[in-house]
Amino acid sequence: MSASDIKQPGLGDGRLTESWPRQVSPPLTVAGCQVAILTPPGRGAVATISVTGPQATARVASLFRAAAGRPLGDFPCGRIVFGRWAAAGAAGAAGEEIVVCRRAADEVEVHCHGGRLAARTIVDALVAGGAEAIPWQDLASRRALGRVEAEARVALAAARTERTAAILLDQLRGGLRSSLTETLTHLRRGHATEAVTILRDLEKYAAVGLHLTEPWRVVLTGRPNVGKSSLINAILGFERCIVHAEPGTTRDVVTAHTALDGWPVELSDTAGLRDGTDEIEVAGVLRARRQLQQADLVVLVFDVSAPWTRANEALLAEWPGAVVAHNKCDLAPPPPPDRPPGLTVSAAASLGIDTLVHELARRLVPEPPSRGAAMLFTRPQIEAVRATQAALAAGHDHEALSMLTGLLAK
Repeated sequence: MSASDIKQPGLGDGRLTESWPRQVSPPLTVAGCQVAILTPPGRGAVATISVTGPQATARVASLFRAAAGRPLGDFPCGRIVFGRWAAAGAAGAAGEEIVVCRRAADEVEVHCHGGRLAARTIVDALVAGGAEAIPWQDLASRRALGRVEAEARVALAAARTERTAAILLDQLRGGLRSSLTETLTHLRRGHATEAVTILRDLEKYAAVGLHLTEPWRVVLTGRPNVGKSSLINAILGFERCIVHAEPGTTRDVVTAHTALDGWPVELSDTAGLRDGTDEIEVAGVLRARRQLQQADLVVLVFDVSAPWTRANEALLAEWPGAVVAHNKCDLAPPPPPDRPPGLTVSAAASLGIDTLVHELARRLVPEPPSRGAAMLFTRPQIEAVRATQAALAAGHDHEALSMLTGLLAK
């Protein structure tokens, strides 16, 4: 970052001049001032820090020196001001080049070099002067219209795909609040039936709402050497799992994240399910079964080039709701009639992979929500809506009204 990068009216030509203050003012103890880092951890070109509260301008001004030589408070809100951050107690020190903008009388944004150290140094200096460091989630809650919007803002930062981010953005813009407010209006008018209808529609997509920030867990399983690892690699489009001709190569659960039709998914490659005496292999099978118990969707992979066995039949009976994939179709003719219905694929030849991906997405979200639809997206929201329905079913309308009012609290 350099002075020539930003030229704003009132900053002259952006060069540091002899009017630059040589002496750093002592830190002030300021009440009612909070500071939060807005950018996520990790490497980045620029980090953003928000300072809010009645004394936000004064606190930043005590440690900021504008290149134009004017106090920060003299610049109008919205003006981008280039200068340096003066290290507390370092008389004559030049300090790091930063950009500051007063967004409002009680809100200042500081933009510094990216990375943790630069941002942390600025926060520490503000805290040393009396500011309170708060998580960015708390800041989002304070800025939001209400609890629902605050939760949507926090969830939006955790969205993994464009599709899920768009749904959460609809909630931030009032989608869920509008639906809940309509429900509340019906309850106040004594129209419990209409209220229940809206609440049931909201609960319908509860599972989808929870997976806007948490990936769906899809676990591939089957007998050893049926091609589970190869199939995951084919879905991902790159080699994530180790593939080897030796049966039992996968001894642990290997996971990879991707998106299927815009829905975030964690794919898990597990040890082949079979009886064995090898201690490591037995442990791998136990881990695989634990993973299967936690799965949102199971994919049973069978080798179409090998005979159908009783072990395969038992696996099919154990997971009746699984997606069935007959792999290695490039090595054998179409599956004979004695095999169960399923998708015919070849991980090695990349045959049928798109069809499998679409089927997985369809099974996870059979009825995708319409654009702009209201959606519950946190567990407390879902629990509150279910409790409200239970209260209405029991004839406790006043209790239901109270719970719904709490959900909409600001």
